[in-house]
Amino acid sequence: MHLNTKLIHGGISTDPITGAVSVPIYQTSTYKQDAVGKPKGYEYSRSGNPTRFALEELIADLEGGVRGFAFASGLAGIHAVLSLFNPGDHILLGDDVYGGTFRLLAQVFEKNGLTYTTIDTSDLSNIAENVQKNTKALYLETPSNPLLKITDLKGATTLAKANNLITIVDNTFATPYFQQPLNLGADIVVHSGTKYLGGHSDVVSGLVTTNVAELAEKIGFLQNAIGAVLGPQDSWLMQRGIKTLGVRMREHQRNALKVAEFLQSHPAVAKVYYPGLNTHPGFEIAQKQMQGFSGMVSFELSAEEKTTAWVESLDLFTLGESLGGVESLVEVPAVMTHASIPKDKREEAGIKDGLVRLSVGLEDKRDLLADLSKAFEKVGL
Repeated sequence: MHLNTKLIHGGISTDPITGAVSVPIYQTSTYKQDAVGKPKGYEYSRSGNPTRFALEELIADLEGGVRGFAFASGLAGIHAVLSLFNPGDHILLGDDVYGGTFRLLAQVFEKNGLTYTTIDTSDLSNIAENVQKNTKALYLETPSNPLLKITDLKGATTLAKANNLITIVDNTFATPYFQQPLNLGADIVVHSGTKYLGGHSDVVSGLVTTNVAELAEKIGFLQNAIGAVLGPQDSWLMQRGIKTLGVRMREHQRNALKVAEFLQSHPAVAKVYYPGLNTHPGFEIAQKQMQGFSGMVSFELSAEEKTTAWVESLDLFTLGESLGGVESLVEVPAVMTHASIPKDKREEAGIKDGLVRLSVGLEDKRDLLADLSKAFEKVGL
């Protein structure tokens, strides 16, 4: 089954009881059992719910996993995955990851004994050079958030396997429509389903899948034990959003490329980060491991002091956190999504105070470019 078809018919796409082509919302907390200790298949909705299970089967199908898991947020899913490790274990962490992921490690797991080292995973030599005796995992994003760095997944996972590391990939920016990390050697894939998978800025969710049965068993235990599961209504919304993922991602990419090219040619822009530009250092690797470049664009103004004024001059690009919805968004990572990362670490990774991140939506590209042009004119750039 090809991916565009799988988005609609993958996982559990119909109700086996009624034939409904939209899996029903099973809004229940518990289930009648046939006898004492003999449930029909579900016993309590934290442990399992038919609507959530349909979504979990779908994400596993799309990413090539053996099981999927749906959580109340992307960070809840990442929390469960990081809970696989023990006090004293060490993790290699991409230096350019979502600020919430860094905060979770630095302020929650580190005090419980989990250690980490931040590295630029786009340079594979950094992986080999920073493996310690107690290193257990490699955690990365590609494209990364917010600098859109590209990591060679086959090369990184080969190094990880040689050192007995579990490779965890946050695939939020690319989505399974443009990239399948498990097929490139990764062990676990995590998503903020809130973003492109949901696609309409109306649901918060996290999705996890793995192609390793032993890891699936452990993640399933942690999902139930920790309990931050996705509710049935939100599970249904996620399935509805995923059905249109293909058509949305193609349009996101088309608009993003036009925006990136416009910014690259503008004299007031110092640097543009978009892996679909042939000037991007990871362009060739991205071409090999991705089927598209998604809809995220970051850039820096030459006049950094005008960044705030420029951002606040936009109309169609809504100033707000998050990404991946049908509407275009703009934010300044240093004071918004990545503010939890200390300034010295942000700057060491290349996240400057004047960096702007755009989530390019599905509006007409002519209107988006006009909005950007107007903002440049308004601040005198």
